[in-house]
Amino acid sequence: MAGVGKLLKQAQKMQRGIESLQAQFDAKEIEVTSGGGAVKVKINGNGRFLGLVLDPEFLKEDAKVVGDTVLGAIQDAVKQAKDYNDAEMKKVTSAFQMPGFM
Repeated sequence: MAGVGKLLKQAQKMQRGIESLQAQFDAKEIEVTSGGGAVKVKINGNGRFLGLVLDPEFLKEDAKVVGDTVLGAIQDAVKQAKDYNDAEMKKVTSAFQMPGFM
């Protein structure tokens, strides 16, 4: 049963690490620009959007170009937030090893 105690301690440590990460994710701001700076998207580490800024001159472009550029910036921001989240979460969970699992 000593293994179970060790496992529980590891799980508690991991849980504390994850709770700490949640606050870190909320505080982390990622800014993505697209279209030569015409579009700026700000997102946090949890994937919540914090802001969108569009250059007024850029809005004079064709609607399809504007839409595609905004969509590309949003997709890039989401990917960066997910990559950041995954990398940080892996640091916390990698130390937790279940016996019999790879």
